[in-house]
Amino acid sequence: MRYKAVLFDLDGTLLDTLEDLGDAMNQVLAKHGFPNHGLDTYRYFIGDGAAALVTRALPKEKRNDDCIRACLEAFREEYGRNWKVKTKAYEGVPEMLNELAARGLKMAVLSNKPDGFAKRSVSELLPTWTFDIVLGERKGVPLKPHSAGALEVAEHLNILPRHFLYLGDSAVDMKTAVAAGMVPVGVLWGFRPEQELREGGAYVCIKRPQEILNLLD
Repeated sequence: MRYKAVLFDLDGTLLDTLEDLGDAMNQVLAKHGFPNHGLDTYRYFIGDGAAALVTRALPKEKRNDDCIRACLEAFREEYGRNWKVKTKAYEGVPEMLNELAARGLKMAVLSNKPDGFAKRSVSELLPTWTFDIVLGERKGVPLKPHSAGALEVAEHLNILPRHFLYLGDSAVDMKTAVAAGMVPVGVLWGFRPEQELREGGAYVCIKRPQEILNLLD
């Protein structure tokens, strides 16, 4: 099959956002007198949107609507101030994007990050490359693993879903790709282990960004 486009997850796939997300949440927890978490723990808190991250980070006995709402607002403020202190593209990602662009493939991003942050992250941290569409969390649109966002990308690019490679680092991404009829490619440099990606439906897993080129040749 000839692939015509690549749809990327953002956090854990193109950008290493783990430390800034974890640091922001830990700041919020500390201000409320709650215990912090190590960065490895945040690997499993991230991926389903900000509300899910906050809920998972809170002590179980504090996971009520009022506390979640207050901490979510505080997290958004804290992360909004310090979202790119340590965040950067993963090693090999720039070279991968250069090669994909040189081959004429369309590129897009679909994230469960709030839409404004997703667009800002791409424009400020990946400014060299053209992404035809960048979508994040928006009101009225289900989060991944629902297929709505991925299918919106396919419609926007006027490319059939089966002609997309979908790169992501979690089962959420693999399930999104499967639901949308795209080819799920698990990346092993991100937040989650290979077993999760395989169980989520990964067609193949790659250890380095440049390995995606093997799927095109």
